Amino acid sequence: MNKIKYLILFVFVLIPTILVWGQRGGKLEIIADSRIPDLVDLHILFNEKSQTVPGFRIIIASLSGNYSKSSAFKMKNTFLSNHENTQVYISFEEPNFKVKVGDFRTKLEAFCFFQKIKATYPNAYIIKDNVYTFKLKSGDTIENEDDEDIIEEK
Repeated sequence: MNKIKYLILFVFVLIPTILVWGQRGGKLEIIADSRIPDLVDLHILFNEKSQTVPGFRIIIASLSGNYSKSSAFKMKNTFLSNHENTQVYISFEEPNFKVKVGDFRTKLEAFCFFQKIKATYPNAYIIKDNVYTFKLKSGDTIENEDDEDIIEEK
């Protein structure tokens, strides 16, 4: 029980006292490792280069065996001919070539697109993946042409 009393004393009395005591003339002095600003700059640089965020993609095929690589590229070209505005990615995760489509920020976006392609690609499924972000140019607006389709399906 004594340990709890000392812990409460430390948390509610000593820490605020130390914080107030550390302030000088209305200014807060932070004493920290001198390498922290370098780490923050490195983190910012990494994020600017990566350009990916957590999101979702749809795997339309997972191919293995002879000629799986050429089959994956044929499937990519076929998909692009039907869905020109959707990105297609091919990845190799041993022993499979996977054909992934889309850069969806939310699972709802991925599911709406999945509903459109599920008849053509019955084995397709949604996965979590890092997706590429895009930057709007000044004057650009985001318009979702599929909103009317979503409302009509309900």
